[in-house]
Amino acid sequence: MTEHPLVIAVSINGEKSKAENPNVPREPDEIVACALACYDAGATVIHAHNRDTALLGREAAEDYLLSWRRICAARPGAIWYPTITRAGGGDLEHVRLIDEAIGLQFAVVDPGAVAIGRFDGDGLPAGGYYINAFDQIRSAFAQLEAWGIGAQISVYEPGYLRMALAWHAAGRLPRGSVVNFYFGGAHGPFGREPSLPFGLPPTRAALDAYLDLLGDAGLPWTVSVWGGDVLATELPRLAIERGGHVQVGLESHWDAVERPSNEDQVRAVVELARAAGRPVADRDAALEALGRAAPSIA
Repeated sequence: MTEHPLVIAVSINGEKSKAENPNVPREPDEIVACALACYDAGATVIHAHNRDTALLGREAAEDYLLSWRRICAARPGAIWYPTITRAGGGDLEHVRLIDEAIGLQFAVVDPGAVAIGRFDGDGLPAGGYYINAFDQIRSAFAQLEAWGIGAQISVYEPGYLRMALAWHAAGRLPRGSVVNFYFGGAHGPFGREPSLPFGLPPTRAALDAYLDLLGDAGLPWTVSVWGGDVLATELPRLAIERGGHVQVGLESHWDAVERPSNEDQVRAVVELARAAGRPVADRDAALEALGRAAPSIA
């Protein structure tokens, strides 16, 4: 793997509150400072939410641009991507508008359904499902393909990967799509207690299962743990050894005691890569590793 640079991605905020971790950036000034610090620490891809996922279209785009115009001015060509709105993957108008304003390499596609549950007073799961229907998935991939934007594909359950592979087999995945294996920690997808874990556990056997499903598709992949601490597992080391990439960040992180910063987590992955002798990707190497041509920067 010494010839294949490691891409470090960081999901800096999600829906995480400052009550859960005071280091999570929520306001534009905080997002700017955090993003630039993460790039300086060794991250090459940042995933961020805006202040309100209920915003749609131009309102959503402008809320993102309050931060990301400034970040991209300070860091030309910065690689980052927004989340979807509460309207779901079928409506990515805010992605188009952001791309027109400052350019985007990637956007999120969530191709499936996952249980979002907590344990009630009887210790039984209660909640519902986060669902992206087939027509929403088709629309999301089609929009990104038309706009030339790569898909950052969430894999919360094995069915998500099967769905993505169906699009891949049909030759309809947008160029430069990435598969993100989201392993389920003890505290569920939003890292709150008591929560129902989802998907596969953060173990070597679970990674083997996903890579077996992925087969020879040749899609780049990352590992992360939602509702836990990916750095407390062997997944980062295994990804570094096997040619995958690593995603950290406070969106997915949960620990009852430790409250790291996003930069802390990035630096920890850099140290793991250094110990393994695998170089950390810069911008151009990251775009190559993730299947995106590196455009020239004036």
